[in-house]
Order: sequence, then structure tokens, then C-alpha cells
Amino acid sequence: MTLSIILGTRPEIIKMSPVIRECQRIGLDHFILHTGQHYSYNMDRVFFDELKLPYTKYNLEVGSGAQGEQTAKMMMGIEKVLMKEKPEAVLVQGDTNTVLAGVLAAVKLGIKTGHVEAGLRSYDRRMPEEINRVLADHCSDQLFAPTEKCKKTLLGEGIIEDRIHVTGNTIVDAVYQNRKLAKERNTLEELEITPGEYFLVTVHRQENVDDRVRFSKLLKGVEEVGKEFNIPVIYPIHPRSKKMMQELGIKTDGNIKFIDPVMFLDFLNLENGARLVLTDSGGVQEETCILGVPCVTLRDNTERPETLDAGSNLLSGIEPGKIIECAHRMLDGNKGWVNPFGDGKAAERIVKLI
Repeated sequence: MTLSIILGTRPEIIKMSPVIRECQRIGLDHFILHTGQHYSYNMDRVFFDELKLPYTKYNLEVGSGAQGEQTAKMMMGIEKVLMKEKPEAVLVQGDTNTVLAGVLAAVKLGIKTGHVEAGLRSYDRRMPEEINRVLADHCSDQLFAPTEKCKKTLLGEGIIEDRIHVTGNTIVDAVYQNRKLAKERNTLEELEITPGEYFLVTVHRQENVDDRVRFSKLLKGVEEVGKEFNIPVIYPIHPRSKKMMQELGIKTDGNIKFIDPVMFLDFLNLENGARLVLTDSGGVQEETCILGVPCVTLRDNTERPETLDAGSNLLSGIEPGKIIECAHRMLDGNKGWVNPFGDGKAAERIVKLI
């Protein structure tokens, strides 16, 4: 059989990397289709180099844009490739517009579709990601749920049990595999920071950075946390977040050290060495849980409730006082939680099921 792996953003590359490696290991005929949802393929090519992955066979170079326009362009490009290649199956991961476009193009052509990381829900329909993940789950033939909680969610939405497989989350595979590569880098030394003596922050979600009030409060809270604990705060700022700070006229008092975005292996080292991570990223919530690093999520909800149950993460929202309170609770609490996302063999299970 031939498998088409469709991806379009850097988190998808990371989470699909173990699946791609497993396809290579067993000799499964496959090809990678990159939509270029956020960046050009040439910008992402360094990611493939860093993770020692094969280059993509197709890259659509769609770029960013309005939701409808971007999704439509991706569907058109994906459909042409699938009609040409005629794969027996398509695999997508997560909740991006790439995922929705890939699933819709495939199922309308009668191609079997698998959704990796199925069953996640924030129950916040203001988030475009929530719409994408719900539609992808209900259109896909095989749903690879990372946890039993996700399976229960899918069953509650009326999806047939035979279509649902609890595999664990490929992020565990990715962290385990890529942490070995990350050890070859001198990330902290180059940034002149010491393990356990800094906080790490990431903020990029649309609902946070597009709203001047929310973004301002959030950054104020992060600054106050740094002052409260007298510890440096490192923020590898996403290009879009930086652009929105400038457009919205948001200023900080210099307590946050802004740095350019870093490659995934460097970011993995930054996460691993942080005393605390403050984030609005779902993937970072998972990664910190796996690495044993306390996390505070700068949102009102999360599609990773397993991290809350495990005790690795707290939801703070954006109010500075609440952010400081949650930071204290995480730093004073028990850090011996059990990772709920699997044993690092999710990719092996997924490829075997395919």
C-alpha cells in the first residue's frame, strides 16, 4: 500500500516525525505532502534537516491567509496530488486547517483517512482549532486517540468504537527520540542561562495575541511572575506575536527577555532546563508533562485535561494575580506525576493499525 502523510505546520512535523521514522523502519511505501500553511517549505526544510527526516515529495506553498481562502487553496492542491498518486490511505495529525483540508479532500475521493491525536476537545468554539478537530474526527475512518479520556469523548459523540484506537500520543515518541538529538546542542550555554534558574514563556494563540486587553494583561502577569520569584523570563517570541505587539502598541517594562524563535531541539532543551513554563500551547503542555517540568497554561480552558489530572499543569487565565498564584502552586507542589500520554510507542501502533 501507499500512505500519504499530510502536514503543514511545525508542530505537525514534530508530532509526525516518529510516524515517518516508523514507516521508514518497516519499509512502508509513503510520501509527505507539505501544504506550507504557516511558512514556506524552504523555511521548514531546516526542520526536516534538524530532525533527520526525508524531504517532502510535494509542497503546496499555500502560506497564511483568511480561513476560507487558505483551506480552499489547500484542498485544491491536496486533491490534485491525491488524484495523481492514488494512495490507499491518508494520515493527518492535530487540528490545523491543513488537517481539515486533508481530511475533506481525501474522504471525498474515497480514500481511507486516519486522524492522529483524535478526541481532543476544549469545548470552546471560538477557537478555529476546535472546529477543525471535531470535523476531522467525524470525517475520518480511523481515529488514533492518545488517551482513554479522548476515546470516551469520541464515543460520547456517537462515533463507532471499532473506528477508535487508543495508541498513546506521538509527542511522547517525539520527545524521547528527539531529546537524544537535542543533547548534542549547547542551547543554554549559548543563551548564557543556567538550568533551573529561568522561566520559559510561549504565547501565540489567536485568542490571546489578537486581543490587546488580553495580550497586555497576559504579558503583565508574566512580568510580575518574574519579579515575584526574582528569576529571568525567557520568551522565544513567535513572529506573529511580535507583529501583534507592534500593531497593538503593547509595551513591556524590560523584565521579559525576548529572543528569536529557536529550532525544536533547542526549544526542547529550553523546556527541559526551565524551572517553570508558562504557555498557551497545547503541545507545550504535553511536552512539559513528559519532561517533568511544571507548567502554567495562560488560557481559560485546555484540550489537554490529562495534564491537569496528572498534576503537571494549572489553568491560570490571563489575570496577573491568578498567574502568580498558579506559579506558586506549581513550584510548591509535588513534581512526581505520571505521564498520561503513553510509553513512546504510539507511532509503532499507528503504523501497524494502518
